[in-house]
Amino acid sequence: MALSKRLLGLGLISVIGIICLYYIALFTWAVVPSKSALVNQAEVTNAARFKVLPKSGVSKIATQLQEQGIRVPALVFQIGARSLGVASSLKPGTYEFPANASLGRILLQMARGDRVREVVKLIPGMTIWQVRAAIDSHPALIHQTNTLSEAQLAKLLGLTQSSAEGWLIPDTYVFDPDDLDLSIYQRAYAGMQKQLANAWDLYVQGQPNDPVLKSPYQLLILASIIEKETGQASERGLISGVFHNRLKKGMMLQTDPTVIYGIGPRFDGNIRKTDLRRNTPYNTYMRYGLPPTPIAIPSKESLIAAAQPAPTNALYFVAKGNGSSHFSASLKEHEAAVDRYQRLPAQSSTKPVK
Repeated sequence: MALSKRLLGLGLISVIGIICLYYIALFTWAVVPSKSALVNQAEVTNAARFKVLPKSGVSKIATQLQEQGIRVPALVFQIGARSLGVASSLKPGTYEFPANASLGRILLQMARGDRVREVVKLIPGMTIWQVRAAIDSHPALIHQTNTLSEAQLAKLLGLTQSSAEGWLIPDTYVFDPDDLDLSIYQRAYAGMQKQLANAWDLYVQGQPNDPVLKSPYQLLILASIIEKETGQASERGLISGVFHNRLKKGMMLQTDPTVIYGIGPRFDGNIRKTDLRRNTPYNTYMRYGLPPTPIAIPSKESLIAAAQPAPTNALYFVAKGNGSSHFSASLKEHEAAVDRYQRLPAQSSTKPVK
């Protein structure tokens, strides 16, 4: 009886010892190749990238990683995943595994979904050609749209306009390596559709009688001008108020950003009198009303400002040189403000509305 108990105790100790050795091996046995053997080595880190495809079970994941250089039999991989309780929790994506990482380490990393993520930033005020340059130049995207014309891209997104200008909401877009560039455009377009619809609802509620803007697209155009004209965020509403007042009175908007947009990517940073006299569809010094399209991607704040202009009798504004503007109700007051701030060239520059 005593011998049986002793043997049973030794057996339990042996089992516990084997289990302990198994888990020690799981977290010490290197399955990721050493630095010299890494095929998909990341440029900066001592690690390699491995891709797990969506909708893959543990057996398929094991095969995929084995094909990419992970040194572990598929069956051992599956046993390891199940022994850690993560077999059904392994997430798809691109992972960076350190050289000589253990099986246990990479399994837990995949269970957490601690994968490589990339970002592309669309900044308020970007033009469509700047947006396309940012997306086209991102090395982690698969580029399907870089050879498309403006009209082709717009059609692909489902737009009735011939350009996607203004239709992409500024944001930081997070994506997995090797995502399609079209997915960024689709997300940005969907986001702008939502924000524009919300802004238009605000406008309709606030301007029930004889509204200046006749469509959501006109609101988008005005919001893009406000975006480019705003130096201080708190003045968006007042700038919108100036433009609304000028449109109501049938005055030309006379705003430099539209002229600059009409010049296009070749604009060198210096607007000249000849530019202001060139009769293009975007020259609001020579044409009444709004330009034919947006001139940039507006932020949510500029959309709201376009929908809810601040109450003001101002028709003009001039930059003070410190990021803020001086607003005037008469041409005489405006000209005096222009003279005042232009006499201080180190601190001031004239705002385009005149």
